[in-house]
Amino acid sequence: MKSDILDNPSNVMFQKLLALCREKFGEPRIAGSHHIFKTPWPGDPRINLQRDGKMAKPYQVLQVKKAIEKLERTHET
Repeated sequence: MKSDILDNPSNVMFQKLLALCREKFGEPRIAGSHHIFKTPWPGDPRINLQRDGKMAKPYQVLQVKKAIEKLERTHET
């Protein structure tokens, strides 16, 4: 699921990206139209999603990709 969604940042449905973030980072805090996910590290990459119509914003898709890569690196043994 991850690679299918994150391979083309300019063509990602917001709901699919939101579902992926929920799977990896839990439920977001919602502030207005922003979905803010807590990460297990301070600072970047942060995950703050806001829809652009039905689509996710490409720069936010890239932030999610970086966050998932960092999460996977920190869980390697």
